[in-house]
Amino acid sequence: MNPQLQMLVILQNLDDMLGEVETHGAELKGLGFKHEGIDKLKADREELCGTIDPRYLSMYLRLTEKHDQAVVPVRKNLCTGCFANIPSSFVSKTNVNLVQKCESCGRILYWP
Repeated sequence: MNPQLQMLVILQNLDDMLGEVETHGAELKGLGFKHEGIDKLKADREELCGTIDPRYLSMYLRLTEKHDQAVVPVRKNLCTGCFANIPSSFVSKTNVNLVQKCESCGRILYWP
């Protein structure tokens, strides 16, 4: 997998974790779950953002304004964001290391 794409997937996972804590933090704390390390996660996120190519980071940030998930896996040649069929040309060996977007919804695609 393209290293930039890997970093975008990690960024999305960090954003999901931070979003869960922001949304359900009080509820989780009431159930006895600790919230230690949130500041470290935020610092790691900022550090990661500094290593991602600015054009991909900008694309990711724009997509997160429109969709819950900006980076989605492809399963059975379908975008799991909008379930549109992905053309076979996207899967060719020449496109393996490219950051590709779904032609239908615009999300960033990756093959797990």
